[in-house]
Amino acid sequence: MSTRPLSRRALLACAGPTALRASPFRGTLTAGEVLERIKVHVGVPWRDPTVDRIIVGHPSMPVTGIATTMMATLEVVQRAAASGRNMVITHESTFYSHQDAVDQLTEDETYRHKLEFLKKNAMVVFHFHDHWHRRRPDGIAAGMARELGWEKNVDPDNPRLFTFAGIPLSRLAQQIARRLDIRTMRVVGDPALTVRRVLASWGYVSQFPGIPLAARPDIDVLVVGETREWELVEYVQDMIAAGKRKALILLGHVVSEQAGMKYCAEWLRGFISEVPVEFVPAPEPFWRP
Repeated sequence: MSTRPLSRRALLACAGPTALRASPFRGTLTAGEVLERIKVHVGVPWRDPTVDRIIVGHPSMPVTGIATTMMATLEVVQRAAASGRNMVITHESTFYSHQDAVDQLTEDETYRHKLEFLKKNAMVVFHFHDHWHRRRPDGIAAGMARELGWEKNVDPDNPRLFTFAGIPLSRLAQQIARRLDIRTMRVVGDPALTVRRVLASWGYVSQFPGIPLAARPDIDVLVVGETREWELVEYVQDMIAAGKRKALILLGHVVSEQAGMKYCAEWLRGFISEVPVEFVPAPEPFWRP
């Protein structure tokens, strides 16, 4: 057994919430205080039930720095810890389901390894999904429009609807891939299709509302993060085969919302000044051979 003395941070992590409340860090910024500021500044009533909650850690834990990210993968939390950011604000889940349900993972080696890393490094992970979308404008939509350079194309009444003068589908897809640095984007539709109206459904879109969104007569292209291939993808294929001039672009879930969490870091800096706040991108998980 090692006799090396534990660091102050490690002692606090081992001692638990009671010790944290009585610790010499008392009076500094805590995770709970960060959450309360988010609730005040997000601009919409805080609702329950919600997935927006602390997944790992405790509200009383002191915050040394904040990292925002699209998905709190092990690689992301390792990078955050290495840079001294012990609070991670993630848009998507930490433990492989939207609700971060872990009942069936308690003996899983990968889950336990990730959880142990977070605890060992006295980290707090906050899932910030529902209310970031409910914000007006939607935080993800605002960040994505800006990253794509589509702010001038956005409909003033719908931040997910974009109008273009007329651009070939192939060129639109190339611009998206370049601006978002995507390796594995997929496109369904005629490359020569003239695109004037684009509707985005960032992240995952299910069969419904995916099908009615794609079927809108005023929409040429539906851009999504991901969807089931035997549902929306097949439906768009059948629309095209039936003579409709339609297209579907699949970006990948992470890259389809990533810029929204880049924007989140900037937003947080507007009311959190005690600690550094940075965006830590989640890597695109796929590669093309």
